Amino acid sequence: MTIRDLIARKRDGDALSDDEWRFIAHGVAAGAFPDYQVAALLMACVLRGLTSAETLALTDAMLKSGSSLDLSHVAAPRVDKHSTGGVGDKVSIALAPLVAACGVAVPMISGRGLGHTGGTLDKLESIPGFLTQLSLAEAARQVERIGCVMIGQTAEIAPADRKLYAMRDATATVPAMPLIAASIMSKKLAESLTGLVLDVKTGIGAFLPRLEDEIALAREMVAIGAHYRCPVVVLLSNMDFPLGRECGNANEVAECVALLKGGGPPDLRELTLRLGAEMLVLGHAAPTLSAATERLEAALAGGAALEKFRQLVAAQGGDPAVCDDPARVLPKPALSEPWRAPRDGVVQQVNALGVGRGITALGGGRETMDGVIDHAAGFTLHAIPGDRVAKGQVLATIHAADAGRVQAGHAALDAAITIGDSPVTLPPLISHRITADGVERIG
Repeated sequence: MTIRDLIARKRDGDALSDDEWRFIAHGVAAGAFPDYQVAALLMACVLRGLTSAETLALTDAMLKSGSSLDLSHVAAPRVDKHSTGGVGDKVSIALAPLVAACGVAVPMISGRGLGHTGGTLDKLESIPGFLTQLSLAEAARQVERIGCVMIGQTAEIAPADRKLYAMRDATATVPAMPLIAASIMSKKLAESLTGLVLDVKTGIGAFLPRLEDEIALAREMVAIGAHYRCPVVVLLSNMDFPLGRECGNANEVAECVALLKGGGPPDLRELTLRLGAEMLVLGHAAPTLSAATERLEAALAGGAALEKFRQLVAAQGGDPAVCDDPARVLPKPALSEPWRAPRDGVVQQVNALGVGRGITALGGGRETMDGVIDHAAGFTLHAIPGDRVAKGQVLATIHAADAGRVQAGHAALDAAITIGDSPVTLPPLISHRITADGVERIG
């Protein structure tokens, strides 16, 4: 068997066997194949797809290409959350300490920016000194000590996925349902979880633009979880426009601190509480979603969630003063300039895809696998679809390193923000809940 033969077979639409996917995963992890052949295989997977059996085989092969995080000694239930990627989606940063403050351990392995979406690791690394690369042993000790950890894939965890994840971003092969499912589940299954909650994005800013594809992705991941006896709950949440008001890296961390202090924008708070409630119920820390929500709200109001985030930041080498005064601790942009409404009217759209690409143009995302992030770059949005605005009103602020980047930010917002005359009805933030029992429409 050779990688060239397998590329050709997948190019022609053939299904590969479990042994062949194991050969691919171990070869990728070992660096046995040149990047151009791996890129060709990824493109063939995007164009030809994978069967459900292949997706499970690829997940298993990537999971077993490395080691797992052993948390068998942790008495608390272990539940994680993962998002398929959104613009302004900083939920994980607030959610992990919030849920841990309620007694459920959260061993969170996160990713970097992918395509037009931001990455939790990039955001966390805007906190001076914050270390996202811990060994599995260090991560396990931290979960036992404070109940949560937020790290990236180490060289030990699903190394085949680690290589493929970065290459997908650089080769425009991100939006493929089987690759997304296998990537997410191989990392999550390596965390010794007792439950998993997934946030699958829908709409303009989602990787999979059609609702039926997003539901298929959700069902695929639920099925993979069931195969490994890890119950999975999936919520579909809207990504037509960015989540919250801050889009970037450092400014999103600041917005999370505001949430942990009991504030934050309503949509960010709503999604965080809903995902957190699912996590508490899966972790048997609350009997119902309603009871779980009350417990989460109490942790926010009483300061326990913010204190847990302070412990998390300090444990991973970051400056805990970010919990008190984010503006003093986090990186600051050289320039912050307004984007003003070109006319009176109603905001029709703040296109999440356009805003996400705009952040990359500002330097807040990567154009290449080894690109350097400007953590201070991004946008602050002052209006959402449905808002009535006046000509000249500031609808966004552009944060950038120089005048050229500011100009790129203006161009991105010119294309992303549409103003018209018609009233706008916002879609539900959360539209579906998907479990092993089936698909429930809730929005």
